[in-house]
Amino acid sequence: MAKIKFKVEGMNELQKSIKKLGKVPQKHVTASSKKGMSIVLKQARANAPYDTGALKRGIKLVGEKAKVKGKKVYRIVFDRAMNDIFQKKNKEGKVTGYYPVSMEYGFYDKKGVYHQSSANTGWIVGFIHSALNDNTQKVAQTIVGEMKKKIDDEIRKAGLR
Repeated sequence: MAKIKFKVEGMNELQKSIKKLGKVPQKHVTASSKKGMSIVLKQARANAPYDTGALKRGIKLVGEKAKVKGKKVYRIVFDRAMNDIFQKKNKEGKVTGYYPVSMEYGFYDKKGVYHQSSANTGWIVGFIHSALNDNTQKVAQTIVGEMKKKIDDEIRKAGLR
């Protein structure tokens, strides 16, 4: 998997606010992370190939359970409830393909030809990865900005400012 590096502006101010407050409430981390990743989700849905609309409807954010307080990770996944639509089965009923993955990474047809795009639908490989790459800085700025607002509100509530 490709590594993405970016610089977050405003991180020093955020760290100062966190020190004043003490520990960061988990609900603020969760809300800020979700708001940031919603940007990527929205663009991934917009970039998703459209045939029946099932793929766009099947993309969702799922939060992972963190063992560490003050951390929240969201992943963009495909809804398991839609596996009956997404999974391709052969005559014996064995799953031989998964539509969302073939649209994200490309696929080989029966003749062995690798497909990365479609002139008919305008589909291009990597619609989720490109949504993340295109919005990395925006996501970071959103998360930092939201955290700053929420921490400043907590500091005001506690009367520390």
